Amino acid sequence: MTVRRTWIVVTAVVSAGAAFMMALVIGVYVIGGNLANEVGGATRQLAKGAVPAIYQPLVAKWGNLCPALNPALLAAQLYQESGFNPRAQSGAAAQGIAQFIPGTWATHGVDGDGDGDRDVWDPNDAIPSAASYDCQLASYVKTVPGNSTHNMLAAYNAGPDAVIRYGGVPPYSETQNYVKTITTLEESFAAPVTRVDPSKQAAGAIYFAQKKLGTPYLWGGNGTADQGGRFDCSGLTKAAYESVGITLPRVANDQYNAGPHPKRSELLPGDLVFFSTDLGNSRAIHHVGIYVGGGYMIDAPYTGAVIRFDPIDTSEYFGATRVTEDGAKALPKTV
Repeated sequence: MTVRRTWIVVTAVVSAGAAFMMALVIGVYVIGGNLANEVGGATRQLAKGAVPAIYQPLVAKWGNLCPALNPALLAAQLYQESGFNPRAQSGAAAQGIAQFIPGTWATHGVDGDGDGDRDVWDPNDAIPSAASYDCQLASYVKTVPGNSTHNMLAAYNAGPDAVIRYGGVPPYSETQNYVKTITTLEESFAAPVTRVDPSKQAAGAIYFAQKKLGTPYLWGGNGTADQGGRFDCSGLTKAAYESVGITLPRVANDQYNAGPHPKRSELLPGDLVFFSTDLGNSRAIHHVGIYVGGGYMIDAPYTGAVIRFDPIDTSEYFGATRVTEDGAKALPKTV
């Protein structure tokens, strides 16, 4: 969704077998749920590697510009707008990593790096401008009752006048969806401050993947009949979660943003585990599998191999995502 536009007015031991694996899944969910605890008052910091390393300092700095904003929320907006692509351009003439339309940029663009110009294509200007614009909107609606961050995001989408007129997020489906989308995506870019809740659908996803063990790998494979039921890595994980009603993006680096990111020590069966040659950039992720416990995953590894169990602890282990239905729904259709 492009939003820098005219405000709307209306609108496990591997050989143990299936039974052991499913028992492991059920047992870990019980334990995981019981271990959840509250950690209050923590500032939302960025999850490791969630923002490309080249932009991480800018997002971390400018995401704390005002109380209604935080780095993870700013990252969610940038990802939703452009997928962190500084050369992105939409059919509505929105430009750059933050997708400003020219008129909005003329009014709200700032010289973030102090080099004497305001360049919408330069993330050193565009990211500070996005934060500045957010915070200016927050100041316009600061007296409106309710959640200040939600009101800021609603003002971003519908305009501050609508937020003031309705005394909060206005009853426009586009605006309400935008607020929900960005606050849900925020969870994917934030370092967790509590133990991440277990996924309700994970056991079913593992069951699907387990039935595919031994199937030959096919690059670009989605498991269709014309492909002989074969998969590549992200095709397998996408199909596994579709079997339990969750639609993931097609490629691994976008699947990474489908939920919060548990620590290695907090992995549960069903978590997606990711691998990259650049451990500071989620956009460089090149492989994904489904964690089954005991340091192993089910994955479709490469041409010439079959879907199998593999260890996750390699030099390219990037991190994990606990897929949620809301997290998957919040992902942009294209990035």
